[in-house]
Amino acid sequence: MMNTKPETNNSKKSDKLRPYGGYFTNVVPEHDPELTETGPGTPMGEYMRTFWHPVCMSMELTDTPRFIKILGEELVVFRDKSGRVGVLHAHCVHRGASLEYGSIQEKGIKCCYHGMVFDVDGTCLHVPYPSGEEKEAEKFACSIQQGAYKAFERHGLVFAYMGHPDKEPPFPEWEENFTVMEGDELVPYSNFQHCNWLQVQDNAADNYHPTALHAKRNVVNGHYQGTTFDEVGAASMEVGPDMQFIPVQGGRSLACAGARRVDGEKLFIRVQHQVLPNLSLHAYTSEDGSKRKHFSRFHIVRWTVPVDDENSKMIGWRVMGPGIDTRGVGDKSLVGYETIDFLEGQVAMRRNERFGDYALEDLPPIPANHRERDCYKAAQYAPGDYEAIISQRPIAVHQLENPTKFDAGLYLFRKLLRDAVRGKNPAATAEGFKTWLEEYGGNPHSYCSGNVLEVPEADEPEEEVARRRHVAKTVVGIITDSDGYQGDERAEYVRRRMDELETHYK
Repeated sequence: MMNTKPETNNSKKSDKLRPYGGYFTNVVPEHDPELTETGPGTPMGEYMRTFWHPVCMSMELTDTPRFIKILGEELVVFRDKSGRVGVLHAHCVHRGASLEYGSIQEKGIKCCYHGMVFDVDGTCLHVPYPSGEEKEAEKFACSIQQGAYKAFERHGLVFAYMGHPDKEPPFPEWEENFTVMEGDELVPYSNFQHCNWLQVQDNAADNYHPTALHAKRNVVNGHYQGTTFDEVGAASMEVGPDMQFIPVQGGRSLACAGARRVDGEKLFIRVQHQVLPNLSLHAYTSEDGSKRKHFSRFHIVRWTVPVDDENSKMIGWRVMGPGIDTRGVGDKSLVGYETIDFLEGQVAMRRNERFGDYALEDLPPIPANHRERDCYKAAQYAPGDYEAIISQRPIAVHQLENPTKFDAGLYLFRKLLRDAVRGKNPAATAEGFKTWLEEYGGNPHSYCSGNVLEVPEADEPEEEVARRRHVAKTVVGIITDSDGYQGDERAEYVRRRMDELETHYK
């Protein structure tokens, strides 16, 4: 319906600032299609299709096909009886029946409707013609091809490449296949998000929100989830970070370096790494800053994968084990499909009836048989990332935002995305990324790191601010300088330079 409201009602800033002036801001503009829409043929959709994405968990592949939607496309994923993974267009190329009702074969999948069999690459292997008409069947089989995408499994996730077959890039084996410390492991998980992909990715670049959203002191009447508040990052994460956002790797990614004062002697420098278009690498989320630590690596490796324009998945790995989880607070049994161990509010489903020390019967009276309402009430008491993210509307409207200084990271990441999609930064285009990955042998380095440095607090507030910022920038610079080294040699170089940084301030 056309908006007939006089334009002047929404054009004056003085009106928008008036008390009880909701009338002047009640028209909702359109969302930003360039960055949010990812279907076939859209600018962001075409850009995203030039990268590998995780599309589901391996555990979702059983003896029946798995229907999924990715980047607005309806797909079927299966593992045939020979062990190969197929990602095919869901609707059979013959008459459109969904292959989700197909039968998995030793080689490929058979459509339920007429019995045509398709290989994992989309080749038609069999057409059921009457006896004596085999040549006709072979001729027809050669005339059709089911839409298919190349796929493989890695550490419990299924990855697919949905772009032009001739432009396939190397799969980025960050840090040589996401190397973890001995005794640690990559544990897969997948959490559905009922909103556009970009606001989920924005949340990863928003390093300031834990100060409010994940702090026990902000929960209503103590009704908080025991595994969430004052545990993710402990008390050190409740300190508002002094953030430095630095484009790195030729504008292909963003280093988000946060400096938090632990105490008078120690400074916590957490560097998160945001990589175009939708990868985020997170340092230890439960750091309490109690012990000196240099160049601790991955704790979360996560892709934000569009399902369609109003739904998405957070899918990736949690690194579990004593090497990264020095406090031993992780719970592997809670990491998986639609579940995660560090925030019940991270996913759509509140999975149990207890919230910390408070059972639902301890909450204010609610009518019987209103379980959904019960969970909603609990979410209101102790909202998590999920509630904050999806409540921005199915697709967040950027024109209505009023950013502050600490929002700089997500706005800078959006700019990097826009420059890449428009071709303004050749290094970040599909061709630029492909060339860069090939130069690194498919093993680029990550800036992701958690560091607790022995840097004493300055005497004056202004000097302390300058000190925090200098240390954060220096840490990013040290990691940049380490790019010419590999493996243990690189880690040793970074740690030696951090020792020198501490000595400077002592």
